[in-house]
Amino acid sequence: MSKLFNSDEAFTGLEAAIVLIAFVVVAAVFSYVVLGAGFFTTQKSQEVVYSSVDMASSSIEILGDVYGNSTGTSSASIDGLQFVLGLTAGGAPVDFAQTTMVFKNDSAIKDLINSSSVSSSSSDVLDANKAAVAAQGTYVWGIIDIDNDDSDKGALLENQEQFTIYAYFDTPAVAANERFSLELKPPVGASYGIKRQAPEKIKAVNILY
Repeated sequence: MSKLFNSDEAFTGLEAAIVLIAFVVVAAVFSYVVLGAGFFTTQKSQEVVYSSVDMASSSIEILGDVYGNSTGTSSASIDGLQFVLGLTAGGAPVDFAQTTMVFKNDSAIKDLINSSSVSSSSSDVLDANKAAVAAQGTYVWGIIDIDNDDSDKGALLENQEQFTIYAYFDTPAVAANERFSLELKPPVGASYGIKRQAPEKIKAVNILY
Protein backbone atom coordinates (compact mmCIF):
# COMPACT_ATOMS: atom_id res chain seq x y z
CA MET A 1 0.00 0.00 0.00
CA SER A 2 1.17 3.38 -0.80
CA LYS A 3 1.76 5.65 2.12
CA LEU A 4 -0.17 8.90 2.38
CA PHE A 5 1.77 11.97 3.43
CA ASN A 6 0.17 15.18 4.62
CA SER A 7 2.03 18.28 3.36
CA ASP A 8 1.36 21.61 5.04
CA GLU A 9 4.04 23.65 3.27
CA ALA A 10 1.46 25.76 1.43
CA PHE A 11 -0.39 26.61 4.62
CA THR A 12 2.87 27.61 6.29
CA GLY A 13 3.68 29.99 3.46
CA LEU A 14 0.20 31.52 3.58
CA GLU A 15 0.40 32.05 7.32
CA ALA A 16 3.78 33.68 6.96
CA ALA A 17 2.39 35.99 4.30
CA ILE A 18 -0.55 36.95 6.50
CA VAL A 19 1.74 37.66 9.44
CA LEU A 20 4.04 39.70 7.20
CA ILE A 21 1.15 41.73 5.83
CA ALA A 22 -0.16 42.30 9.36
CA PHE A 23 3.26 43.55 10.49
CA VAL A 24 3.52 45.87 7.49
CA VAL A 25 0.04 47.31 8.11
CA VAL A 26 0.69 47.80 11.83
CA ALA A 27 4.06 49.42 11.11
CA ALA A 28 2.50 51.76 8.52
CA VAL A 29 -0.27 52.83 10.90
CA PHE A 30 2.16 53.32 13.74
CA SER A 31 4.56 55.37 11.61
CA TYR A 32 1.63 57.51 10.40
CA VAL A 33 0.57 58.17 13.99
CA VAL A 34 4.14 58.96 15.04
CA LEU A 35 4.70 61.32 12.10
CA GLY A 36 1.34 63.01 12.70
CA ALA A 37 2.17 63.54 16.36
CA GLY A 38 5.58 64.90 15.39
CA PHE A 39 4.13 67.37 12.90
CA PHE A 40 1.51 68.47 15.44
CA THR A 41 4.17 68.97 18.12
CA THR A 42 6.37 70.93 15.70
CA GLN A 43 3.47 73.17 14.72
CA LYS A 44 2.57 73.86 18.34
CA SER A 45 6.22 74.58 19.15
CA GLN A 46 6.37 77.11 16.31
CA GLU A 47 3.19 78.79 17.57
CA VAL A 48 4.64 79.03 21.08
CA VAL A 49 7.90 80.49 19.76
CA TYR A 50 6.12 83.05 17.57
CA SER A 51 3.74 84.11 20.33
CA SER A 52 6.62 84.36 22.80
CA VAL A 53 8.58 86.56 20.40
CA ASP A 54 5.51 88.76 19.89
CA MET A 55 5.00 89.15 23.63
CA ALA A 56 8.68 89.67 24.45
CA SER A 57 9.45 92.19 21.72
CA SER A 58 8.13 95.67 21.19
CA SER A 59 6.65 96.78 17.87
CA ILE A 60 7.32 100.48 18.42
CA GLU A 61 10.48 102.57 18.48
CA ILE A 62 11.56 106.18 18.82
CA LEU A 63 12.32 107.95 15.55
CA GLY A 64 14.74 110.80 16.12
CA ASP A 65 15.27 112.75 19.31
CA VAL A 66 13.16 113.15 22.44
CA TYR A 67 12.42 116.79 23.27
CA GLY A 68 11.70 118.13 26.72
CA ASN A 69 9.61 121.29 26.87
CA SER A 70 9.45 123.89 29.59
CA THR A 71 6.37 126.07 29.37
CA GLY A 72 7.52 128.37 32.17
CA THR A 73 4.68 127.37 34.50
CA SER A 74 6.81 124.97 36.52
CA SER A 75 9.82 127.14 37.49
CA ALA A 76 12.21 126.24 34.68
CA SER A 77 11.54 122.53 34.84
CA ILE A 78 10.53 120.15 32.07
CA ASP A 79 6.80 119.58 32.05
CA GLY A 80 6.30 118.00 28.61
CA LEU A 81 7.87 115.47 26.26
CA GLN A 82 7.57 115.39 22.50
CA PHE A 83 8.76 112.48 20.37
CA VAL A 84 7.94 110.56 17.20
CA LEU A 85 7.02 106.88 17.19
CA GLY A 86 7.06 104.36 14.37
CA LEU A 87 6.93 100.60 13.96
CA THR A 88 10.02 98.43 14.09
CA ALA A 89 10.94 96.41 10.99
CA GLY A 90 8.26 93.77 10.63
CA GLY A 91 6.41 95.04 13.68
CA ALA A 92 2.68 94.48 14.03
CA PRO A 93 0.34 97.51 14.00
CA VAL A 94 -0.24 99.09 17.42
CA ASP A 95 -3.60 100.44 18.56
CA PHE A 96 -2.91 103.67 20.45
CA ALA A 97 -6.49 103.85 21.64
CA GLN A 98 -5.55 100.97 23.97
CA THR A 99 -1.97 102.06 24.69
CA THR A 100 -1.19 103.43 28.14
CA MET A 101 1.71 105.50 29.43
CA VAL A 102 3.30 105.71 32.87
CA PHE A 103 5.55 108.54 34.04
CA LYS A 104 8.17 107.86 36.73
CA ASN A 105 10.69 110.06 38.49
CA ASP A 106 12.22 110.23 41.96
CA SER A 107 9.07 111.57 43.56
CA ALA A 108 6.11 110.17 41.61
CA ILE A 109 4.68 107.35 39.54
CA LYS A 110 1.74 108.58 37.50
CA ASP A 111 -0.53 107.11 34.84
CA LEU A 112 -1.07 109.42 31.88
CA ILE A 113 -4.52 109.55 30.33
CA ASN A 114 -5.28 109.99 26.66
CA SER A 115 -6.34 113.60 26.20
CA SER A 116 -8.73 112.80 23.37
CA SER A 117 -10.37 109.71 24.93
CA VAL A 118 -10.36 108.10 21.49
CA SER A 119 -11.56 104.63 20.57
CA SER A 120 -10.08 102.11 18.15
CA SER A 121 -12.70 103.04 15.55
CA SER A 122 -12.14 106.81 15.75
CA SER A 123 -11.45 108.29 12.33
CA ASP A 124 -9.52 111.31 13.65
CA VAL A 125 -7.50 111.16 16.88
CA LEU A 126 -5.41 114.30 16.46
CA ASP A 127 -5.22 116.98 19.12
CA ALA A 128 -4.90 120.51 17.81
CA ASN A 129 -1.45 121.09 19.33
CA LYS A 130 0.58 120.79 22.54
CA ALA A 131 -1.50 123.45 24.26
CA ALA A 132 -4.66 121.47 23.52
CA VAL A 133 -3.15 118.42 25.20
CA ALA A 134 -1.98 120.39 28.24
CA ALA A 135 -5.41 122.03 28.57
CA GLN A 136 -6.90 118.64 29.44
CA GLY A 137 -5.12 118.64 32.82
CA THR A 138 -1.98 117.18 34.31
CA TYR A 139 -0.49 113.83 33.28
CA VAL A 140 -2.08 113.55 29.86
CA TRP A 141 -0.80 112.56 26.44
CA GLY A 142 -2.06 112.99 22.93
CA ILE A 143 -1.23 112.53 19.26
CA ILE A 144 -0.50 115.94 17.79
CA ASP A 145 0.59 114.87 14.29
CA ILE A 146 0.43 111.84 11.99
CA ASP A 147 2.77 111.53 9.01
CA ASN A 148 2.72 109.16 6.02
CA ASP A 149 -1.01 108.53 6.40
CA ASP A 150 -3.13 109.72 3.50
CA SER A 151 -6.20 107.61 4.22
CA ASP A 152 -7.28 108.48 7.77
CA LYS A 153 -6.09 109.82 11.09
CA GLY A 154 -7.09 106.82 13.18
CA ALA A 155 -5.44 105.46 16.30
CA LEU A 156 -3.84 102.44 14.60
CA LEU A 157 -0.12 102.94 14.03
CA GLU A 158 0.64 101.01 10.86
CA ASN A 159 3.62 100.41 8.60
CA GLN A 160 5.42 103.60 7.48
CA GLU A 161 3.20 105.81 9.67
CA GLN A 162 4.70 108.14 12.26
CA PHE A 163 2.86 109.41 15.33
CA THR A 164 4.10 112.58 17.04
CA ILE A 165 3.26 112.21 20.73
CA TYR A 166 3.12 114.95 23.31
CA ALA A 167 3.05 113.94 26.98
CA TYR A 168 2.31 116.59 29.59
CA PHE A 169 3.06 116.31 33.30
CA ASP A 170 2.89 119.51 35.30
CA THR A 171 3.16 118.57 38.97
CA PRO A 172 5.72 117.42 39.88
CA ALA A 173 7.71 118.32 36.78
CA VAL A 174 11.26 117.22 35.99
CA ALA A 175 13.94 119.36 37.59
CA ALA A 176 17.44 120.00 36.27
CA ASN A 177 19.70 116.91 36.19
CA GLU A 178 16.80 114.69 37.26
CA ARG A 179 16.38 111.24 35.74
CA PHE A 180 12.94 110.06 34.69
CA SER A 181 11.23 107.53 32.45
CA LEU A 182 8.09 107.29 30.37
CA GLU A 183 6.87 103.75 29.80
CA LEU A 184 4.60 102.98 26.84
CA LYS A 185 2.42 99.89 27.23
CA PRO A 186 0.80 98.71 23.98
CA PRO A 187 -2.10 96.21 24.10
CA VAL A 188 0.12 93.48 22.58
CA GLY A 189 3.85 93.08 23.00
CA ALA A 190 6.42 94.27 25.46
CA SER A 191 6.46 97.73 26.98
CA TYR A 192 8.75 100.37 25.54
CA GLY A 193 10.64 102.55 28.00
CA ILE A 194 11.99 106.04 27.36
CA LYS A 195 14.64 106.84 29.96
CA ARG A 196 16.18 110.30 29.91
CA GLN A 197 17.84 112.92 32.13
CA ALA A 198 17.06 116.61 32.24
CA PRO A 199 19.96 118.90 31.36
CA GLU A 200 21.75 121.04 33.90
CA LYS A 201 20.28 124.19 32.41
CA ILE A 202 16.72 123.88 31.20
CA LYS A 203 15.58 125.89 28.20
CA ALA A 204 12.19 126.22 26.53
CA VAL A 205 13.04 123.23 24.27
CA ASN A 206 15.67 120.69 25.27
CA ILE A 207 17.07 117.63 23.49
CA LEU A 208 17.16 114.86 26.08
CA TYR A 209 19.76 112.09 26.21
